[in-house]
Amino acid sequence: MATAPKATDASKRDILEVCKKQGISFLRLQFTDILGINKNVEVPESQFEKALEGDIMFDGSSIEGFVRIEESDMVLKPDLDTFRVLPYDDEGGRVARLICDIYNPDGSSFAGCTRQALKRQITKAKGLGYEMMAGWRRSSSSSSSMPAAIPPRTLTTRAATSIRRRWIAPRRSAG
Repeated sequence: MATAPKATDASKRDILEVCKKQGISFLRLQFTDILGINKNVEVPESQFEKALEGDIMFDGSSIEGFVRIEESDMVLKPDLDTFRVLPYDDEGGRVARLICDIYNPDGSSFAGCTRQALKRQITKAKGLGYEMMAGWRRSSSSSSSMPAAIPPRTLTTRAATSIRRRWIAPRRSAG
């Protein structure tokens, strides 16, 4: 089963169309906690429009290290460019995913959102003349379980955990 092509600059309407055409039953709104563990909130087809609007909330106090119970509401705002149809069928039907940023209910950025923290650091490094370049390589301990080449858009969780963080290189100015 093939995955959908990259949805660069996809609109909410485009995503809803793809979901309908490919019989998507669930949408996984993915994020990463502060320990680097992937988490997701899965919504049924009846909630797709609400999810694409960024109106899905979850209990942040249930995620280790996020917030106290008194300030537990968190909002998931999906990055529409990350839409992918997963290449397998789940028990209840086909599944697609979107990677999300986490916000507070008042619309402000959640300080514990690892995706936003990375964006801030990339901007800071760029201001200092560095360019973020990321890649992966096999480690000897996991080489038997990974194929020789995995295209970036289908990077698996196992491969992603072996990404090395040493790929920041200084950019030389053309001046």
